[in-house]
Amino acid sequence: MLKRLISAVAMLVATSSMADTSVSIQVLGIAQDAGYPQLNCYQPHCIRAWENKDLRRGTSSIAIIDGPAKTKLLFDATPDIRDQLYRLNLAAPDTEYVLRGVFLTHAHMGHYTGLMHFGREASGSENVPVYAMPRMYDFLSTNGPWDQLVHLENIELIRLANGKPVVFSDQLRVTPFRVPHRDEYSETVGYRIDGPRKSAVFIPDIDKWDRWETDIRDIVRSVDYALLDATFFADTEMPGRDMSQIPHPFVTETMDLFAELSSEEKSRVIFIHMNHSNPLLVDGSPEQTEVEKRGFRFAREGMRLEL
Repeated sequence: MLKRLISAVAMLVATSSMADTSVSIQVLGIAQDAGYPQLNCYQPHCIRAWENKDLRRGTSSIAIIDGPAKTKLLFDATPDIRDQLYRLNLAAPDTEYVLRGVFLTHAHMGHYTGLMHFGREASGSENVPVYAMPRMYDFLSTNGPWDQLVHLENIELIRLANGKPVVFSDQLRVTPFRVPHRDEYSETVGYRIDGPRKSAVFIPDIDKWDRWETDIRDIVRSVDYALLDATFFADTEMPGRDMSQIPHPFVTETMDLFAELSSEEKSRVIFIHMNHSNPLLVDGSPEQTEVEKRGFRFAREGMRLEL
């Protein structure tokens, strides 16, 4: 117990020191919209996490900590936002760092419903900047209960434009780009993040890669980190379901598509946004081993990526 406590304190000190002097990404959650384990799932892969809280994982989200500017950014407002902002606060305390914005990818439940915690029944926040694409902006502005957040000035909506960067400083800018996905209520975007020395893309949700006019291999080659949709590992993952109706790129498909990349380019790929059925959530699984043997990585909560 004492060793674990000392280790935790040392990690917190190291994290705080890094936050003071660098710009970095912190991974706050790695699971698909409904988290892990998932509601009403009592199969072995979920039971293990119901019975051991240490195995539970939050919904996919990342943050940027800008140490020199004493600011931080959140990407997606998930159902697990309370815990995620607490952990972000440990690394970049609210007493020292200003939350400069929440960037939303789209209007599916795991990516924006955490906004409710900024409302009057919760934190009663004041004018938290929330960046959204035009349809997402209109959706939040005209549908309850989200429009109440706007009317009460708990959040301040800021309209994004496809391909137009949001510049925070000479060492940090964020650029949204449209990707194909189920767009019932809003468009869907990924984000390119450019830091002082390195860059990243965050694409937690997308349809099959061949439905996008952009070659994802070119994107990977253009950045230092590519956090990519890993909702499902393989086609056999959901027995009894027509997987063509849930057209995410399988991790196996993505690895095959990237087979021609160099070893260094493959190491830039970090899989994220894993469904509760995805064995990448199980430490030591054969699937984790396969990903690493093929030269790729998978996200872990708490992972830090220096920009």
